[in-house]
Amino acid sequence: MRRLLLNLLLLLALLALLRGGVFTAAPPDLPNDTSRFPAWLQAERQPASALMNAALSDRFAWQRLAVLTDRVGHRLSGSDRLNQAIAWAVDEMKQDGLENVHTEAVMVPHWVRGDESAEIVQPSPQPIAMLGLGGSVGTPPGGLQAEAIVVHDFGELAAHAAAVRGRIVVFNEPFEGYSQTVHYRVDGASRAAHDGAVAALVRSVGLPGLRTPHTGYMEYASDAPRIPTAAISGEDADRLQRMQSRGEHIVIRLKMDAKMLPDAASANVIGELRGRERPNEVVVVSGHLDSWDVGDGAMDDGGGCIATWEALRLMKRLGLRPRRTIRVVLWTNEENGTRGGLAYRDQHLNELKHTVMMLESDSGVSNPDGVGFTGSGQARHVIEAIATLLHPIGADHVGPEGGGADVDPSVEAAGIPAMSLDVDDSVYFRYHHTVADTVDKVDPIELSKCIAVVAVMAYVVADMPGELTQTN
Repeated sequence: MRRLLLNLLLLLALLALLRGGVFTAAPPDLPNDTSRFPAWLQAERQPASALMNAALSDRFAWQRLAVLTDRVGHRLSGSDRLNQAIAWAVDEMKQDGLENVHTEAVMVPHWVRGDESAEIVQPSPQPIAMLGLGGSVGTPPGGLQAEAIVVHDFGELAAHAAAVRGRIVVFNEPFEGYSQTVHYRVDGASRAAHDGAVAALVRSVGLPGLRTPHTGYMEYASDAPRIPTAAISGEDADRLQRMQSRGEHIVIRLKMDAKMLPDAASANVIGELRGRERPNEVVVVSGHLDSWDVGDGAMDDGGGCIATWEALRLMKRLGLRPRRTIRVVLWTNEENGTRGGLAYRDQHLNELKHTVMMLESDSGVSNPDGVGFTGSGQARHVIEAIATLLHPIGADHVGPEGGGADVDPSVEAAGIPAMSLDVDDSVYFRYHHTVADTVDKVDPIELSKCIAVVAVMAYVVADMPGELTQTN
């Protein structure tokens, strides 16, 4: 009988999860030993616990992310899809009861991918998994066909410069971290064009897996011809490398209809929870609403948008109103221009001196270990004290660097303390900028933990009685 009862309870719990009901694990209460907490932080223990428990109590945020990605899908700058997402976000924020919900106009680049393909023609026909890089020019209407030369890095390109003219250069530099490898995607085309290449193919800047190419932003140098460029899967790059090593004559046909249209109208989306005592002082939390035109932009960066937005919704639902205003910004055009972040800086220039902190979430929403922070040493001590409130969910680490592409223009203009959500990114770059960036890759409980981190850090910074650089 006891075994039957236990099995029944387990079945009921499983059914609740399948229906998207209450999670089985909520964060424990904060520790009773508060000797390590500064006196001012004692008053924040209860709201911090309430926010963590609320964040982990249901799947509302994950379901909202699913609606965004299922209903709108990918959201490239200048596209109708991004405009739909902006309108949807405004309506939803108003339904949440957020205050001062509005958009701020931004003109953004409008690049269109068009039809595209790549294939090995010689020594035998083989398709190549590819995605054109954002901003690339297209090929001639019928495509182009040329012999390929495979190099690992820019040094090897220089060593073989005499053999590059008239060829398609293939960069096969394995992924060793985003910042270490991304310059091949950004600068590879122009570096190859300097030596007379007719096109450039770049090994995807991301973890290999299932022959998935990763798109992304590229730039043209002013002193080199503009040649078409695309990312290819790591598996295809290695195939071409092996063929060249065997001495095989490789000919590739590349066809890209990519083109750049005139700038298009877009907007940042803004919602607020107004401060009860110092409403003109602002804490900003944010993610970017635009995405590449492949996949659904769930990890990059729908999850970041939903996590920061949900932090305000939970405060509103719990009746928590901090001393200062908390503002959520859903940026436009992070992926191929950062026009949203630049426009915000220019439109808010006179009030940036009243911005207390800016946080950006743009590294996925996997299991969080805490936050990154950039600011004065004194401010870091305050942030480290606040982060102790996140110990129950194992997210109390404060890393050495905070900020992000969208907040950095404002941060640098006014010397604003900057924060980022730090997460386990061990799988992020497997899906980043690919067709596989869909909502099923986002774990609901990990998303909820990310929301808890943003909510606690933003609320306490906004509610603390002193300035961020003070400890009173």
